[in-house]
Amino acid sequence: VFQSYALFPHLDVFDNVAFGLRRKHVDRNEIDRRVGHMLELVDLTGFETRKPGNLSGGQQQRVALARALVNRPKLLLLDEPLGALDLKLRKQMQLELKRIQSDVGITFLYVTHDQEEAMVMSDRLAVMSAGRIEQVGPPDVVYDNPATEFVAGFLGASNLMTGEVVDRGAALARIRLDDGIHVQVTTERLGDRGPRVKVGVRPEKIKVLPAGEPVGDGWNSLEGVVGMTAYIGVSHQYTMEGPGGRKLSAYAQNLGAGPAPRQGDRVRLCWHPEHSFVIESSASREPKEESL
Repeated sequence: VFQSYALFPHLDVFDNVAFGLRRKHVDRNEIDRRVGHMLELVDLTGFETRKPGNLSGGQQQRVALARALVNRPKLLLLDEPLGALDLKLRKQMQLELKRIQSDVGITFLYVTHDQEEAMVMSDRLAVMSAGRIEQVGPPDVVYDNPATEFVAGFLGASNLMTGEVVDRGAALARIRLDDGIHVQVTTERLGDRGPRVKVGVRPEKIKVLPAGEPVGDGWNSLEGVVGMTAYIGVSHQYTMEGPGGRKLSAYAQNLGAGPAPRQGDRVRLCWHPEHSFVIESSASREPKEESL
């Protein structure tokens, strides 16, 4: 585990990194070699004589990481290591840690409550709730095809709509939403769920068109009214009121190609069936026995 406060303030950078090796009575020449290699790895060559108080927050984190890695552990646990850093430095350190992990080839078990950080850092992601693992898999699979409602809501925003499976084809299945609108999902993603399910779609998968504009064949489509809008530079974010008063979110990349929808505009929300994910409706789930 490494944290910036784990450094010894009275020791310089070299001695902080060498601390564990000296406790193990490693040969002095070997210590010099391994510490030098670690400081080169974390890009701190030349900082050997500095004290932690003369380093930036990001440099302190790299020293603490070098001190942990120099002992050649098989597994390194990092518990919210970047939580105390400002946003810009935290994002920089995320990439630094990913590079270092790739270079040393040691498994990092990285604990964080920051969903974006978890997806940036991980090759394999586990989402936990109340001490239980809800889903494990590659970050893109967990994000695009969440297994539970908790995962769908925890990893970013989701639009969830309750409905009933009315048709299962070889490639596509049809679901009638509670307000009577039909949407399609891939049969593979539907699996053996049903009859009551929740259909979800991520906001960035939704294409926002003017009301009445024709939609491509096979697309899912809902009409709505633009409520709140937010401009965040790289995208426009909208909250829409759909059929039956349903609240839906949509993100549109800022391409600068024409005026963006405004509050009160009627629009059509469209997405491909393969961008839909399906989770079992909580009302249809039977209670499961607790296990130890």
